[in-house]
Amino acid sequence: MTEEAVKPWYRQPWLWFLLAFPLASITWCTIAITVAMNTENAMVTDDYSKEGRGINMQIARDQKAKALGLQGEFAFSGRDIRLTLSSSEGQAQYPYLILNLFHPTIAEKDQTVQFTRTGENTYRATLNQDVSGRWYFDLRSPENDWRLKGETSLPSDNAIQIGAASR
Repeated sequence: MTEEAVKPWYRQPWLWFLLAFPLASITWCTIAITVAMNTENAMVTDDYSKEGRGINMQIARDQKAKALGLQGEFAFSGRDIRLTLSSSEGQAQYPYLILNLFHPTIAEKDQTVQFTRTGENTYRATLNQDVSGRWYFDLRSPENDWRLKGETSLPSDNAIQIGAASR
């Protein structure tokens, strides 16, 4: 009878096979906990009913703009913007209008611009900084009771048509 030399415990293949799964799960859990603790939960909100009411208010603003038959045209010239706004319900005369420009990926580039009335249905504003690329825009009344929104690429040599009925 021949006697085989017994390998030390750390050279046994079954030991490493059985330890691989618990070690992998411990490593994965450590990584997952680290990521969870160091990442902001921007999409989580505590008050879902408040968010829902906000969405309903936005829909109501869009419907009011459509009911008023609001149509407009932006003309960009460098940092200057000229807006012509008309309504099927009569003249759209407001002391000022508010334009929010939202960058699709970089929140730090978002801008809010106030248009001042320069004439009948005509408004002017100046941007704080040059804009280029794709932008979402949101034009509102001073009372925030209607809204025109859309998407465009800037700078634009052509006038940009906006309207509640065109959406």
